[in-house]
Amino acid sequence: MIIKILFSYVIGYLGITIEGYYIERFINMCRNKGITIWHLKRHKDVRLDFRVGIHDFKEICKIAKKTKCKVKIRSKRGFPFLVHRYKKRKIFFILLLIIIVAMILSSNFVWNVDIREENGQQMEHMEEDIAQAGLKIGEWKAKINTKEIINKIRLQRKDIAWMGIELKGTNAIVKIVKADEKPEIINEEEYCSIISDKVGSITKINAQTGTANVKVGDTVNIGETLINGWMEGKYTGIRYVHAKGEIQAKVWHTKYKNIPYHTTEREQTGNEEEKYTIKFNNFKINLSKRLSKFKIYDTIETENKMRLFSDFYLPISILKTTYKEVEERPKDYQVEEAKELGIQRLQEELEEEIEDKETIVGKNINTYEKEDSIDVYVTYEVLENIGTNEKIVF
Repeated sequence: MIIKILFSYVIGYLGITIEGYYIERFINMCRNKGITIWHLKRHKDVRLDFRVGIHDFKEICKIAKKTKCKVKIRSKRGFPFLVHRYKKRKIFFILLLIIIVAMILSSNFVWNVDIREENGQQMEHMEEDIAQAGLKIGEWKAKINTKEIINKIRLQRKDIAWMGIELKGTNAIVKIVKADEKPEIINEEEYCSIISDKVGSITKINAQTGTANVKVGDTVNIGETLINGWMEGKYTGIRYVHAKGEIQAKVWHTKYKNIPYHTTEREQTGNEEEKYTIKFNNFKINLSKRLSKFKIYDTIETENKMRLFSDFYLPISILKTTYKEVEERPKDYQVEEAKELGIQRLQEELEEEIEDKETIVGKNINTYEKEDSIDVYVTYEVLENIGTNEKIVF
């Protein structure tokens, strides 16, 4: 029945009203004849509204005559009536036909590339690499070899653990899992030493296997050996081992900032204007002048791609450009004000980088006054486990 109703929408259907005292008989005769009627609405006992395909209208009239019911056409719907309605408007109909054909043709191309990275991690230059590999907006779907594209990118980039491409409608969904940066794992049976991977001051060292090369209080640089991959016995002499141990050091995190005494501060006034542009793939049509009426402003651009369904994008998008007015005011700082501002900003940056605040064991601040500005250095001393394995090459 559902298929018949959908078919009626294509070939056209009528909205019918019948009046009479034998409505139940009328409905039963329609069912016996195999005539599909739908959207039935009963009004009192003598009136019925319903819909029927145009190909069944003559038979409906015959049944109505037998059941002594009056027939009235309320509405005409469907593609044939739409064509008839606009047959005098040839230009409109031609344009409608062109749009339909264009949509059918555009469905064979990719009009949106949706890159989905695991946990929302942003990977640099990923869009450019995917486009260079052959997956870009406007590409014919039949020419897209997803396996080849994945292989090209995997060979080019070492920071991808897994990648998949799915073509749905005019949308290409690219799913990426970023590879974890892990140190080289050395087999337990291989000889190795432990070297420093950070600059710091040793606060604790415990060599489980191997021979400690530094002691508490020593300052070490990157690449310096912390635990040698050998042990020396009185009777056994030197024998090589796979070094193991725990090394803790006080590591320095330093940041610098220059704060001028005389500067200009920017502040948004709250006034803004919006301008729109229609974009057909790479062709743009500005709906208004692009220049802003504001003298000083910040610009924010957003692009909304048009789509018919969740994965059927069109090669049309609306670019919205928002101009936010900004006022620039001169700002003067005294030496102490500039110093405090620099210290505050640097401490905020450092504390964002250090996940465990309890590991911070010291803080050092240095400032150097100049004629027109002040240099501020803030150093945090943080307790961290350091050291990485390095194979012993004979």
